[in-house]
Amino acid sequence: MNDNTVTYDFGDGKGPTPAHPHPNGGGWVANAASVEATAYVGPNACVFGEATVSDNAWVSGRARAFGSASVFGSARVSGEAWVYGEATVSDNAGVSGRAWVCGSARVCGLARVSGSALVSNEALSEGTRT
Repeated sequence: MNDNTVTYDFGDGKGPTPAHPHPNGGGWVANAASVEATAYVGPNACVFGEATVSDNAWVSGRARAFGSASVFGSARVSGEAWVYGEATVSDNAGVSGRAWVCGSARVCGLARVSGSALVSNEALSEGTRT
């Protein structure tokens, strides 16, 4: 690491990690993570590990996407929600409040996960229009 390397401590016990603020929102993104320019990472949100955020997805509030998680499509992760492990939030789904989506869980379609909910392991939450 040279003197020009910017680091950020994501609070995951790994100490300061090479990172940068995302140009669309200003939230912190680890250099090992992947966030497309079309995605939004709010000023208090962060994406780290090898997580990906793409398309028109948002990570906002104090939310976190980390591990190998994926947030894409027009999905929204907000509040103090965490998406981690190999979890996926996609399409027009929303995860908010203090909800956790983890393991290999998938939240997709029009599904909403909020409050203190936990979606884990191989669970699938797929909301549809009726």
